[in-house]
Amino acid sequence: NPNDDVKVQPGLLKVTANIVFGYATCVDAKAYEVNREDVANGIFINFLKQRVCENEKVTIMLDRVAEDMGRCAIARGRQALELRSNLSERRSLTDQIQATDRSASSSARNLQWAVAHVLPESCFLQFDCGVKVQLGFAAEFSNVMVIYTRILQKPREVVSCSAQLTGFPADVDVDLKQSNQETLLEAGSLLLIKEELLCPDVPSLYTRIHSLQRLRRELTFTVCLHYTYANMDEEVEEKQPVTVGKPLVSKLNLYEPRTPRTCSASSFTSVSSSFVEEFPSVSPASNTWPYYVQSSNIDSLTSSRSANVPEECDSPDLYDAPPSPVSSKSWPHGQMNDANYRFSDMSNFNSY
Repeated sequence: NPNDDVKVQPGLLKVTANIVFGYATCVDAKAYEVNREDVANGIFINFLKQRVCENEKVTIMLDRVAEDMGRCAIARGRQALELRSNLSERRSLTDQIQATDRSASSSARNLQWAVAHVLPESCFLQFDCGVKVQLGFAAEFSNVMVIYTRILQKPREVVSCSAQLTGFPADVDVDLKQSNQETLLEAGSLLLIKEELLCPDVPSLYTRIHSLQRLRRELTFTVCLHYTYANMDEEVEEKQPVTVGKPLVSKLNLYEPRTPRTCSASSFTSVSSSFVEEFPSVSPASNTWPYYVQSSNIDSLTSSRSANVPEECDSPDLYDAPPSPVSSKSWPHGQMNDANYRFSDMSNFNSY
């Protein structure tokens, strides 16, 4: 090894005092999993998911998870959470992120991130037979969405009814065998929790849609209502078309080819400014997101980028050039926290 003679001169060690380890089990103990419909993880993860979003210090939150595990008959006496921490401040997983990088490129990425996680608003459909149906939406990833239908009210003469989804565009992927299922697990969703959806006690049908990054137009589908009257044996069907705009990452139009160009610090500034000039606000109620890459400046952001392959540009120009002052037109991080974005129920913001 050519580095064998090199003497490492470590500097002063810095104590961060912000490390927390939560182990699913302890020494000489075992870790168990439950093979049940409503539990798709190990026992530790199952209880952790129920408390991970609590506005409490991380160590306190994990202590409560340990108490929950202690009350579980399966884990009691067999598995116990082990906690190690040097946390010196009250840190919670719900704390707002305070970014130190206020550059224009950071503002542009923050805006793209926020836009890629905006869900359609829940809506209601009224059918001629008097049945009222609710459509709800939940994000599993930035390119995977679950749509659920619920019967909110029906006339007395209607003895049975169900609202099923069909007619999705060919751009997205929908497994017909797993669509319109009575549970999230049967629909292929292992991450979402039913209790975190709106009105979890109302029976629902779930349909999972993925590959939203390939969606070229607004997402349209058909709601088919199947119902039966008390004095009739034959089933009746009503249909209503629904358009929910471009949900989640489909707003970014990642299917569009990008022309490779050289990145520069000035191009990031112009891009961030154009975001705020053309789109001053983003809200969940917006159904469409205009394709902002029409500007010649935006192409410089995507150096060596091909369609559907997000890539971060690390051009040397960004490091050689002195940092320019942040324009007042860039998207500040404080406004990002104030905006009313609706993100995934499980805070899973990754795409695959």
